[in-house]
Amino acid sequence: MTTLTAPVKAKSVRKDKVIYWIFTSLFVLLDSVPAIWFNTPMAKEGIRSVGFPEYFGVELGIGKIIGGILLILPMIPARLKEWAYVGFGISLISAMIANIVVNGAAMGILPLVGLAILTVSYIYFHKTRTTSF
Repeated sequence: MTTLTAPVKAKSVRKDKVIYWIFTSLFVLLDSVPAIWFNTPMAKEGIRSVGFPEYFGVELGIGKIIGGILLILPMIPARLKEWAYVGFGISLISAMIANIVVNGAAMGILPLVGLAILTVSYIYFHKTRTTSF
């Protein structure tokens, strides 16, 4: 069995942090930042087209903005970040199901891409953490 030397370990930790920040930033840019426009006619139509009431779009938009802030700010406690990951996961799985049921299987792919990006962020969040909850 081999052990990692300090420089190799440091390089691995640095790589993990870079991957974490790339995927977390990408996710927030693709899912949370666009939520700022949750009250536009296009966003309202998107929510309506899959059968959700208009107020749900407002709740979802506010939740995505808050979740994005929780994920991107490094000083936020890990427990709150965990809940943000859970909320985004539920949101993306629900979006996938709604799109498949209403618009067909092909439309369910985009939420899966978001879920994949979120999953990589989550895995590397845990790889970069040094303290427990």
